[in-house]
Amino acid sequence: MPGPMGGPMRRGQTTEKPKDFKKTTKKLINSYLAKYKIPLIIVLIFAVGSTIFTIVGPKILGNATTEIFNGIMSKLSGGSGIDFGKIAQIAITLLGLYLLSAVFSFVQGFTMTGIAQKITYKMRNDIAAKINKLPMNYFDKRTNGEVLSIITNDIDTLSMNLNQSITQIITSVCTIIGILIMMFSISWQMTLISLVILPVAAIIVRIIVGRSQKYFNRQQEYLGHVNGQVEEIYGGLTVVKAFNAEGKVTNTFDKANDELYKSAWKSQFLSGLMHPVMNFISNIGYVGVAVAGGYLAINGTITVGNIQSFIQYNKQFTQPINQIAQISSMLQSMVAAAERVFEFLEEPEEVDTAKGNIDTSKLQGNVEFDHVKFGYNPDKIIIKDFSAKVKEGQKIAIVGPTGAGKTTMVKLLMRFYDVTDGAILVDGHNVKDFERGKLRKMFGMVLQDTWLFGGTVKDNIKYSKEDATDDEVIQAAKAAHVHHYIKTLPNGYNSMINEESSNISAGQKQLLTIARVILADPKILILDEATSSIDTRTEIQIQAAMDNLMKGRTSFVIAHRLSTIKNSDLILVMNQGDIVEQGTHEELLAKGEGGFYYELYNSQFDEEEE
Repeated sequence: MPGPMGGPMRRGQTTEKPKDFKKTTKKLINSYLAKYKIPLIIVLIFAVGSTIFTIVGPKILGNATTEIFNGIMSKLSGGSGIDFGKIAQIAITLLGLYLLSAVFSFVQGFTMTGIAQKITYKMRNDIAAKINKLPMNYFDKRTNGEVLSIITNDIDTLSMNLNQSITQIITSVCTIIGILIMMFSISWQMTLISLVILPVAAIIVRIIVGRSQKYFNRQQEYLGHVNGQVEEIYGGLTVVKAFNAEGKVTNTFDKANDELYKSAWKSQFLSGLMHPVMNFISNIGYVGVAVAGGYLAINGTITVGNIQSFIQYNKQFTQPINQIAQISSMLQSMVAAAERVFEFLEEPEEVDTAKGNIDTSKLQGNVEFDHVKFGYNPDKIIIKDFSAKVKEGQKIAIVGPTGAGKTTMVKLLMRFYDVTDGAILVDGHNVKDFERGKLRKMFGMVLQDTWLFGGTVKDNIKYSKEDATDDEVIQAAKAAHVHHYIKTLPNGYNSMINEESSNISAGQKQLLTIARVILADPKILILDEATSSIDTRTEIQIQAAMDNLMKGRTSFVIAHRLSTIKNSDLILVMNQGDIVEQGTHEELLAKGEGGFYYELYNSQFDEEEE
């Protein structure tokens, strides 16, 4: 029989502790659990009832044993023998109690599962709503995995542990109290013998835990190393094979795997000792109880049935203690998960600065950058003084070396971030005065990194305009030079596609995202390295389509290949967050040697020649 710490130790993991258990628990109760007071009272009543009916069972079963024993002794002395009618009555009573216990257990389990699932359902909705309200700088500081872990792992941990811990706390406490009462009612002497075993068991558990915990920690550490190496190696298997590094990565893996084997063997061996050691101690306790019970029975102070009942209670006594130890671990994990969820839900949201209701349908697309300053961190300004005026329908190219601030300017324009100082105006209106949703409807953006979701080709294109007709979708695809490719797919526009599809190239993905923007028919276009993933032949095709698309629309084009933006109305040359030059392609080249654009263009031209 496992000791009080048997459950958590067998899991072989260190329990994560919350930063503030009391504060987080209070939030969980006030924000979520308090709404389910009546269902929780039902859970409490039925859990207590189920436990009481179960506890009474061994005592009644002991009465049946006593009846059989007395009947046999009566028969041997010439009496009437066993009273089977009374035994049948006891058996029916016992069966009824166990049925009631099962019904009560079912009701409390059903109710508690409903509470836990409703709470996690609401939490997921709260998180989903929160994600759309968070500023972009929140996601800059965290990986996608960290955010996903809150939505998946933490919510699942909270749901599972909440469902189990509340009912187990009630039943375990009731079981311990009830069993102690029943044991003392049978024999206080035998009860004291049983209780003496507990501190001995606790001391042994502490010793084993102390020895094995460090090995469990090392096991978890090296398990992470091994998993990380496997993921890295298989993720870059082509590179590994290309450089003949199979032997090197195998040796590295073997070392980590050896350490994992050593720590895992020691931790599992020590935790495996728990069961036989605690069984041995429990058996010693049973021997003590049996000897004391026999002595008391001979003296006539206890019946044979009561001895049997007591032994059953004694076996059951350590189970709720073990459960409480597990519950303690579960509560720590649950509150730690809830803490991360609450931290996420309490993150500062985007500030709503909209003034009035600006009608974007009447705007033309004039854009002005008025001494814009910006830094992702207030103490590190990367765009120091950006000023430019863009007239409606103009094609504006933004060029410059990596890190010059090109993409950042576009993010500020769409108000993914707010400027630190200065202002960005659209037709004279500060972008801060728009509702974010209405502002962004004016823009169509094609990024360097494509994004497609699981669904049909048609659904991916219609993502920008859900009410578009099939004809509109086809026209957009034709304008993006992707219609012919779509027709080659098995189901045409109804073909299933996703980001992991092996039957679609990076260039084709980009063409689909361009078709998506064409369908939206925005007033302002933003193309951030939109043709970087497309081969030269496709680039020529798409460039012609883009030129037609950009007619009559304000367009911002961030380009690495300067040859693609020669026909721009205005070229903004950025370096270290500032516009260092601006003009047409011919005007900038006319500055000759010493001009930043001239040097940039010719260095790129020389690279292409080489």
